[in-house]
Amino acid sequence: MTPVDTPVLFIVGPTAVGKTRLAIALAQRLNGEIINADSRQVYRRMDIGTAKPTPAEQSQAPHHLLDLLLPDHNFSLGSFLSLARPAIRDIAGRGRLPIVAGGTGQYVWALQEGWEVPEVPPDADFRASCQLVAATEGNQVLYRRLQEIDPPRAAELDPRNLRRIIRALEIYHATGRPPSDYRQRQGVLHRSGVVGLTMERAALYERIDRRVDQMMADGLLAEVRHLAALGYSLGQGPLACPGYRELGQYLANEITLEEAVQRTKFQTHRLARRQYTWFKPDDSRIRWLEADGPNLEEQSRELAAALVSA
Repeated sequence: MTPVDTPVLFIVGPTAVGKTRLAIALAQRLNGEIINADSRQVYRRMDIGTAKPTPAEQSQAPHHLLDLLLPDHNFSLGSFLSLARPAIRDIAGRGRLPIVAGGTGQYVWALQEGWEVPEVPPDADFRASCQLVAATEGNQVLYRRLQEIDPPRAAELDPRNLRRIIRALEIYHATGRPPSDYRQRQGVLHRSGVVGLTMERAALYERIDRRVDQMMADGLLAEVRHLAALGYSLGQGPLACPGYRELGQYLANEITLEEAVQRTKFQTHRLARRQYTWFKPDDSRIRWLEADGPNLEEQSRELAAALVSA
């Protein structure tokens, strides 16, 4: 367990708002190291579509929890916590500041609040049976099942997020206990602070659209082609996220390239809205800063300095 008095800075917010840039700037100024809290950037071969820090960016500050496994492997909240906590201890033990940056709200709050979650390995047979139910009867059947056994966890999930619904049911199947029962809080990070980056919604959408265009220019389609050639299922598991799913539809001749790009932009807007739903109820513990504000870095440094000196 991470010592509760360890100073930790969290940088959160929706996709494309500028978390990576700020994390690197603060790591350079504050003798810090960055721990990734993005559930897709842990996968290798998914670089452009996940907006993973580039090699040049990674060279500017030490990064942890990137490129851990291939896209056909499972990475859960339990996996994240089992790696993030030792990383925090290691960074702090060397006299440096751990900076946790990412938009996966469940990862962030579980780490800050000291959740304990079960390490339940994937059950291929159970997952296949759930996939069959979803294919024949629809996702809502599984979602209603989760609502019956674990209303709190169901309320946190998008009913269309089949992967996470099945994972919650899988934990219940293996342990006999609702996943939310495991959220015992041990080792809350009392000296942590949370910087939330935000910006006006229309401006954020414009930034997302520009980034998608830049991803295409940087070779996102080639990245998706390569994943498909390696046999990965586009639109499923870790690849069920904006860009990979839509370009997979293009490669399958289901939609045009122009439609794929436009849908990627739209689905990324939607992702940003969902990320806000994770963070907005926690306004009281997040110091929200304008991502394009002139004093962003200075304000963030002040919060981090207060943590370290507390």
